[in-house]
Amino acid sequence: MKVLLIGSGGREHALAQALNRDPILEELHVAPGNPGIALIAKCHPVDADSNSEVVELAKELGVDLVVIGPEKPLVNGVADALRKAGIAVFGPSALAAQLEGSKDFAKQVMRDAGVPTARSFTCTTKAEIVAALDALGTPYVVKHDGLAAGKGVVVTNDRQLALDHAYLSPCVVIEEYLDGPEVSLFGISDGTTILAMQPAQDFKRVFDGDLGPNTGGMGAYSPLPWAPADIVEQTLIQVLKPTIAEMNARGTPFIGLLYAGLALTKQGIRVIEFNARFGDPETQVLLPRLNTPLAKLLYQAATGALKNSSTLDWAPESAVTVVLAAEGYPTAPKLGDPITGLESVENATVFYAGTTLKDGSLLSSGGRVLTITGVGENLSTARSKAYEAISKIGLRGSHYRHDIALTASLPQKVREN
Repeated sequence: MKVLLIGSGGREHALAQALNRDPILEELHVAPGNPGIALIAKCHPVDADSNSEVVELAKELGVDLVVIGPEKPLVNGVADALRKAGIAVFGPSALAAQLEGSKDFAKQVMRDAGVPTARSFTCTTKAEIVAALDALGTPYVVKHDGLAAGKGVVVTNDRQLALDHAYLSPCVVIEEYLDGPEVSLFGISDGTTILAMQPAQDFKRVFDGDLGPNTGGMGAYSPLPWAPADIVEQTLIQVLKPTIAEMNARGTPFIGLLYAGLALTKQGIRVIEFNARFGDPETQVLLPRLNTPLAKLLYQAATGALKNSSTLDWAPESAVTVVLAAEGYPTAPKLGDPITGLESVENATVFYAGTTLKDGSLLSSGGRVLTITGVGENLSTARSKAYEAISKIGLRGSHYRHDIALTASLPQKVREN
């Protein structure tokens, strides 16, 4: 099988590595890729946001499957263009991708599907914003309706900050605050059948102790020893299957990766948000644990044949990933600094994200530069490997969180106290 993967981040590096493990894979191409991906796949300098360039490359290579990594190409309709050209693609149509592209649309789908979520108001005027904040109270949760690269959400007790954030967007969703720990749980769908993956937990805030502004994610871990034993089954029943059925009923079947961001509240599971693709950095802890061959699995999803894969096979090990971020991230990341020490990394996997090669030197080119994943028999071992590895990497002014999976890795009695 020949596969073309679209994207250039840490998520795509993890996808490329997992695809390469599948014996069915003959050729792996990535566009545009990054220096790390280039070590394991053929990279092509194609604009991932250009539907025509992606389609032409897929035709030229004669690939059997295209896998779309980032959200923007999906919202732009690249999956539609590929399907029109007769090419199998793992990724939803532009209309189905509105589950991520529009917070308001996602709320409508959840309402019609009976999926549990937070009470909310969609606002397009200042008067509506003020009324919604008054109605729901603190903490204020304000979400820009469209794509915002992980930075469109503000959760705050500061009313002025909530107002300022709301006024930046022509349309916002203001919703009640959901208490309880957050969990990411993915489902792989062929439009009719959906298979649930294992849960992971992402760390959105930039600093230790969940302080500072939201980011695209500063680390993640899986599995979750503290989560309810039936969380996968309950999410499948309450969230994933009803959403896929509702999208089908609307005439916009969802084919691809449905990401459910959940809050485990005292009242049960509540959906915080949907994404329409593999999450970053959760992918970097989930795929290293997935034994099911990925290329075959995604091809089955793209061709409506998931009914032939009733379950997913997971390794018993734990995985922890930590993001190395550039100086100034997330507000104003400093780019172009050399990255050193990678040759010293042992017992962990480095996934490249915001990186570029210039005159043979590896330089930072984005806010989230690298993602370092450790895998071990338990979370404690896995996080030790990840943190030992990241400590050997040099990038001027860089920073990372020191508490990824810290509480979860402690013995149960210590966690409970």
